[in-house]
Amino acid sequence: MNQRDRIRHCIARRAALELRDGDVVNLGIGIPTLVNDYIPPGVTIHLHTENGMLEVGPTPPPDQVDPLLVNASRQPISELPGASYFDSGLSFAMMRGGHLDTTIIGALQVSQAGDIASWAVPGKTVLGVGGAMDLVVGAKRVIVATTHQTKEGQPKILPECTLPLTARGEVDVLVTEHAVFHFNEGRMILVEIGDHLDLKELKSITPADYEIHPQLTVVDRWEGVH
Repeated sequence: MNQRDRIRHCIARRAALELRDGDVVNLGIGIPTLVNDYIPPGVTIHLHTENGMLEVGPTPPPDQVDPLLVNASRQPISELPGASYFDSGLSFAMMRGGHLDTTIIGALQVSQAGDIASWAVPGKTVLGVGGAMDLVVGAKRVIVATTHQTKEGQPKILPECTLPLTARGEVDVLVTEHAVFHFNEGRMILVEIGDHLDLKELKSITPADYEIHPQLTVVDRWEGVH
């Protein structure tokens, strides 16, 4: 596994630890699609995919891939006992109607107030917002799983988003390869940091203003990545 993929899997593994037993969950495109392979033992979730399926199973081995069974990112998936299928109208009604407990979604930027920008970069081709707006507004809990910086090394966690917004103040948890932040009543709180950097180094790549939780946890961010 190269370093880029290792980082992506590190973020997905940590985001999976935020899931609660019994939750109905939607995983967005990109890093979030990896989360399903890191569900903690003893935690059962009911995974919804935007293109019309409930009870999505883990990624199948190559010799068991069904080319007609894919998620919204067109990646192969499996089905669990009791799986059901439905059209996009019903799928989006579930998303918009508050029937999802949690969504894990990627982001281009996140602000210290919990705003999220995830769908458009000025000057580049815009394919459309997809279901991102429906997910972050409709889900009861929003977890963002994203790299801490862009590929060019620019910060993604900012005082204010500079890209077109997906939603304002909807982020509950932010997971990166370096840290975990919680958002509570407009406050951004650092609750976990990787043991590969210190607070000063984290702040140097995080322009957003945030508080440090009095019981800040320091962890090995790479443990359990496969």
